[in-house]
Amino acid sequence: MAEGAQHFLDSFKDPEAVARYTEGPRRFVPGLDGLHRMTGLLLAERVPADAHILVLGAGGGSEMKAMAETYPGWRFTGVDPAGPMLDLAAKVMGANAHRAELVEGYIDDAPAGPFNGATCLLTLHFLETEERIRTAAEIRKRLKPGAPFVAAHGSFPQGADERDRWLDRYASYAIASGGDPEQVAKGREAVATHVAMLSPEADEEVLRAAGFTGVEQFYAAFTWRGWVGYA
Repeated sequence: MAEGAQHFLDSFKDPEAVARYTEGPRRFVPGLDGLHRMTGLLLAERVPADAHILVLGAGGGSEMKAMAETYPGWRFTGVDPAGPMLDLAAKVMGANAHRAELVEGYIDDAPAGPFNGATCLLTLHFLETEERIRTAAEIRKRLKPGAPFVAAHGSFPQGADERDRWLDRYASYAIASGGDPEQVAKGREAVATHVAMLSPEADEEVLRAAGFTGVEQFYAAFTWRGWVGYA
């Protein structure tokens, strides 16, 4: 993990921050519910009705909850380095929690599979480029041939005169969505300082470098992008 990303991991282990977590993503990520719906649809194109899905960055549980409610035959292995966030995931999944095996750790701690599909939402931007490629490659190794992988995270132009403009838009959206301006400003500064964002073009190349084929962008919302590729 990039050194700066430890800043965010530490917050994910803070009980108060974890308790507030479910409020955050919807304020910062435009169309989050739609992103979850599209993720399920892209997986469903190729996975069986009894699919086993690997979810990297599963803390919070919102994408597993959405998929579990829509696809009653699917089961999940959710991996996340923050134990309290996995506890939250189990609570958020509610009656469907028994369908998810939760593993505290990183991709190397995930079972070998092979899985029918995988997701990694709002997570890969915490990793430097080489570790991002390695992590995506390790996901691919755990998938059945041709299995779909859906990734979505912060990704926007990184030119000298572009980065600040897009970070300002990131903050403006969160404030317009009800975020406290002071807290949003702190969040913007944390992202600017600690997160190794890439341009959408570079992020797409990460997936190809990891061995995924047929990579397509399916989601673009201000500072966020999403792709699907196949093992």
